[in-house]
Amino acid sequence: MTIHFIGAGPGAPDLLTLRGRDLIAACPVCLYAGSLVPEQVLEHCPEGARIVNTAPLSLDDIIDEMRRAHASGLDVARLHSGDLSVWSAMGEQLRRLRELDISYAITPGVPAFAAAAATLGQELTLPGVAQSVVLTRTPGRASAMPPGETLANFASSGATLAIHLSIHNLAQVVDDLMPFYGADCPVAIVWRATWPDERVVRGRLATILSRADGGMQRTALILVGPALDNTDFQESCLYSLGYDRRFRPQSADSPFAGSVPGNGSSDA
Repeated sequence: MTIHFIGAGPGAPDLLTLRGRDLIAACPVCLYAGSLVPEQVLEHCPEGARIVNTAPLSLDDIIDEMRRAHASGLDVARLHSGDLSVWSAMGEQLRRLRELDISYAITPGVPAFAAAAATLGQELTLPGVAQSVVLTRTPGRASAMPPGETLANFASSGATLAIHLSIHNLAQVVDDLMPFYGADCPVAIVWRATWPDERVVRGRLATILSRADGGMQRTALILVGPALDNTDFQESCLYSLGYDRRFRPQSADSPFAGSVPGNGSSDA
């Protein structure tokens, strides 16, 4: 018997992984975060499955559901939105399960920042502009931020920032980032990425407050950084004609000559 923690993706039900879909279909018990996981995902549950919305439950209640399933020898599909590696509250559940000696497995999902980037139709890392993406948030009622994890510290790197769970702090976000990125730095707010009612607001640090829609709450992601609006970036060496690489050796003297995988020769 196993508790299967499954990342249900950012919203669109067809962005569920094949593994996640198959596990849901095989588990007679499904616990899902009803405030964020679309109900269409539950259509994969087997007939007669016990389906529990955990949104109104406490941690103790959720663990009790898992314990009862374990005692009955039933596998559980535990669904969280996005990917489980960040802000999923999975860690505290795993700690309880280890204490109870209940086995679990984790299936990753499509994270919100990746879905938002796809909605914007762009890459978040561009050669010579930004090569790092920082996933962060601002302080909230549920979780404080460690002292060193401030927007100012992250902004000093010039990286692309993906700021989660912070739309209610947009004014403070702008104030914190302005000294580092400047007033003209591009900003994008993606609300409910991949959902049918998805919305996008673009602007600059100097203008985003006036453009933001007050109706975009909770599930909005704020993306900030020069990579969001930059067409004057250098091309990657990866596909450069003169770049010596394993799949495209540039000469007989190349350390990759004769080692093109699946080819048996250096003619690639």
